[in-house]
Amino acid sequence: MTKADIVADIAEGTGLERTEALKAVEAFMDSVKSSLSKGQNVYLRGFGSFIVKERAEKTGRNISENKAIIIPAHNVPAFKPSKTFVDDVKTKVRVK
Repeated sequence: MTKADIVADIAEGTGLERTEALKAVEAFMDSVKSSLSKGQNVYLRGFGSFIVKERAEKTGRNISENKAIIIPAHNVPAFKPSKTFVDDVKTKVRVK
């Protein structure tokens, strides 16, 4: 499913025009990105949490030069689904 599919579903389900639904989706994504950029987690009850995870410094390898390199500590965005979300997917998705 793409962003366009999500916009179409929202437009159909709410009766909004596609342009208005697109603005709502874009505003949601901008809000989540902005919050995570500030180090604030986003919690959506019954859906899940967008969180900032800290990655520790580690040693990696540049395979083209066969040299060890230090990868500095950094933050990455992550999504943690809620228990109800996980249970829904487990019971409704069929494995091919």
